Amino acid sequence: MNDKAMTTARGRIQRLFAQEDLNFLLTNRVPRIALTKAMGRFSRIESRWLTRLSIAVWRLFTPLDLSEARQQQFRSLKDCFTRELKPGARPFDARPDVLCSPSDGIVGACGLVQQGQVYQAKGFPYSTAELFGPTQDASVFEGGRFVTLRLTSAMYHRFHAPANGTVEHVTYLSGDTWNVNPVALKRVERLFCRNERAVLRMTLASGHAIALVPVAAILVASIRLHFLDVLLHLGRRGAHEMPCSAPHRKGQEMGWFEHGSTLIVFVPRGFELAEGIATGVQIRAGQALLRQVG
Repeated sequence: MNDKAMTTARGRIQRLFAQEDLNFLLTNRVPRIALTKAMGRFSRIESRWLTRLSIAVWRLFTPLDLSEARQQQFRSLKDCFTRELKPGARPFDARPDVLCSPSDGIVGACGLVQQGQVYQAKGFPYSTAELFGPTQDASVFEGGRFVTLRLTSAMYHRFHAPANGTVEHVTYLSGDTWNVNPVALKRVERLFCRNERAVLRMTLASGHAIALVPVAAILVASIRLHFLDVLLHLGRRGAHEMPCSAPHRKGQEMGWFEHGSTLIVFVPRGFELAEGIATGVQIRAGQALLRQVG
């Protein structure tokens, strides 16, 4: 299929999925966990021709750009999903008062944490206590800020340390695999609290406590955390506590999603959104996300 035909086919598919009722039906009213596990197994099949075919089909649904990828040949679909980029493709803002975006993404809901409550979409609040789980204290972020970053399937799927600091604890919470696109966020209450997720507690070199919450979604087979050398996946039922002491430099790779998903950043009082950060803005890993003001 030539580029023109692919663009035409992609446009038709995107117009089809732009119909919200159909989009929600096809991406949520399905056996989500079974499909996610099947996708995990399929993505690991090492076959050059099957991988090329899968990438061609993938490109019918989204404008996948692999020009920044370190390698252009992939053994499996997973290798493509979790691809490394060429050196220097994601420079991190070196200013000490800047908290960088840990990943590529589209800024979703963002704002203040008020009375232990934040928003996934307008009119759809959820509790930080429920998101963090029963063993974690989220009160340190009261009056602070949160920023939701949504990764589409075509984006770079690795995430990095937003600043110098040490990861001190990880809580893994098994859950569902609802889609995390805007259509679902407007229809499914407390969606992020229902889905599989990990809560990474980190203390910055400045002494501030922050949290990164990667949230999985349908077809997201797992979350990899390098510093624990562990793969977090749907087979791990319940809550798992993983204390650690893992120092990170700003920009150091922390892990990856094996498909698109969401990453939520929490900071305490004393931070404000960086210039230009607002709902709907697309951002890259390393760009200024938040700025320390106190």
